[in-house]
Amino acid sequence: MKVFLESFGCSASLASAEIMKATVERLGHELLESGSAAEAEVYICNSCTVKYTTEQKILYKIRTMGEQGVEVIVSGCMPEVQLEDILHANPEAHILGVNAVSRLGDLLSTLESRKKTGMPAERLEIRTPDPVGFLSVPHKRSNPNIHICQISQGCNFACSYCIVRHARGKLRSFPPEAIVEDIRAAVAEGCREVWLTSQDDSQYGMDTGFKLPELLRLISKIPGDFKVRVGMMNPFSVLPILDDLVDAFDSDKIFKLLHIPIQSASHSVLKRMNRLHRMENVDIIITKFRERFEDLSLFTDIIVGFCDESDGDFQETVEWVEKYRPEKVNISRYSPRPHTKAFSFRNLDSRISVQRSHALHRACEKIKLSSKHEMIGWKGRVFVSKYTSIGDVLARTDSYRPVVISGSDLKPGQYAEVEVTDATPGYFLGKLIR
Repeated sequence: MKVFLESFGCSASLASAEIMKATVERLGHELLESGSAAEAEVYICNSCTVKYTTEQKILYKIRTMGEQGVEVIVSGCMPEVQLEDILHANPEAHILGVNAVSRLGDLLSTLESRKKTGMPAERLEIRTPDPVGFLSVPHKRSNPNIHICQISQGCNFACSYCIVRHARGKLRSFPPEAIVEDIRAAVAEGCREVWLTSQDDSQYGMDTGFKLPELLRLISKIPGDFKVRVGMMNPFSVLPILDDLVDAFDSDKIFKLLHIPIQSASHSVLKRMNRLHRMENVDIIITKFRERFEDLSLFTDIIVGFCDESDGDFQETVEWVEKYRPEKVNISRYSPRPHTKAFSFRNLDSRISVQRSHALHRACEKIKLSSKHEMIGWKGRVFVSKYTSIGDVLARTDSYRPVVISGSDLKPGQYAEVEVTDATPGYFLGKLIR
């Protein structure tokens, strides 16, 4: 069968998509390339429900594909919390639960058998109570040099705006030995960059007692030339392991990248969000990381226009960004989600959210432009991560800053001494130091 798979959402969702694509090809089906959805006999939508706009795009896709006579499979978060919406858009849509990624083959085999024998159509639904098949399974990687390793499923906290915790359930940390074996196999296959992903990496092991710093030490002992990018970590789950975590980051194999979402710098907004941290905690975390790692990169996530956010609340967030100067800020306008506590809160006028989003983007771009110019002339060691689409190499500094090097014979996994010669909006340009 001709299968088109489209994925939305986070890096954990991308990892699931890579596993499902490998399943499609392993079973001998034709995996269609981007832009070929019109040729599909089966359309797989690996869904995300974090934002209303994404949800509406997905519902439109599964409705129109169904109207064209295509078999539609919906996986990811949406089937766990918005099944009625899916079936209203396409009553014949098949469902693959968020924990059942490894069961896609069963679903495809049933659809193929029906097609061959002319069996009557019947909507299929496959779910598993616990996550299975996420580690040490084949991936069809978006980039052959980057392996995405999901280390846990679910979350033990309850931010008032978050629907993902309803979709993925309580925290279930995957066994450390299974994670190590998964990464060991990926490195043996040639991967040189490993992304650790989950709903909150610093929650890892809160349900088992084997915490993230211990896991990072195990991963750092794996032989081979590779580097690890630790994913998003919430302040309230970092704080209890802070000192141990900073020590664990002090490994040559761990990128010095701290991705810590604040969502807002206003305590009144954080309280309504049910975010279990104060900004003093965030200051402690960033300060400790920056004291140990002078060249640290800081990423954060911010929601603008949350319920009853005042001009003063928003200004506190802008001032925090100007003070701490993160290299990357993921900005989202608040989107009310069903099943969440905040769904019943009073929303701001959407025009205010748009204005604040634009204002924060301008502030972040100003900081980014200044920071990039400060890097010109920097000299140091970089790790070659992957080839670019035109045959150059993209390397990373120890703090994960991207440097493109042209005209070299470098290969992923190698180190090189470079000088940064220029900056573009997305990356730096560098030359080898001979």
